[in-house]
Amino acid sequence: MYLYLMITVFAVALDIAVKAWASGYLASNGPLTVIRGVFRLTYVENRGAAFSILQGKRWFFIILTFIVLAFMVWIFIKKKVKGKWGNIALVFIFSGAVGNLIDRISKGYVVDMFDFCLIDFPVFNVADIFLNVGAIMAVIYVLFIDKDLLGGKKNGK
Repeated sequence: MYLYLMITVFAVALDIAVKAWASGYLASNGPLTVIRGVFRLTYVENRGAAFSILQGKRWFFIILTFIVLAFMVWIFIKKKVKGKWGNIALVFIFSGAVGNLIDRISKGYVVDMFDFCLIDFPVFNVADIFLNVGAIMAVIYVLFIDKDLLGGKKNGK
């Protein structure tokens, strides 16, 4: 239990710290090239979701996030997910959602900064990384580790 709490605190604190740096340094000084033509750090205020969909729907995202977070807490308390892999997936998703929720509540938008300019990819942040890694881990968990969640047989039983 403490491991999951520590991961959550670390992930949210890292997200807050990187966003604070981006809001200060990048917002004032402009983009910072890391690898020319491939990757740069760019300050972006995202008032929507991935790929800037649903722009300006702040309250929709806030309410939806609270519902999803409450559901995730229920899943964790009821021990619906078993094993470290599944629980860490859940914690990563939870942490990313909290990180972006803090921005939506406090600023009205989410601060993004990681910009892969080599391809047409949305600018993202630390919370998004945790959300996506957690989602990939959750898919692996459901498909290969705990097949009972999909109504299948576990371990060939």
